[in-house]
Amino acid sequence: MLEELSEIIGLQVYTHNGVFLGNVNNLVVDVDNGAVDGIFVGETNPLLVEGSRAVSVPYRWVQSVGDIVVLRYFPKRVSLRKGSAAPPVAAAAK
Repeated sequence: MLEELSEIIGLQVYTHNGVFLGNVNNLVVDVDNGAVDGIFVGETNPLLVEGSRAVSVPYRWVQSVGDIVVLRYFPKRVSLRKGSAAPPVAAAAK
């Protein structure tokens, strides 16, 4: 079990199918509620994210955290929207 949130930083992230997504670069934290809202994954797998861009993954998509992070859900492919300068959010209603 994690003793500190900072222990998640640097962990490898895999989809539920065992495909490597990238490494956790940072956490998205709701300071008011003291809860993790998401994980920020940088230098992502180009097979999953167009252009290997960084993505923010909602924490509700995380299945388990241990030596690695396993996601219960991730889209088959994340594409960039034309004119989008901000990092994509791996968005789908799950």
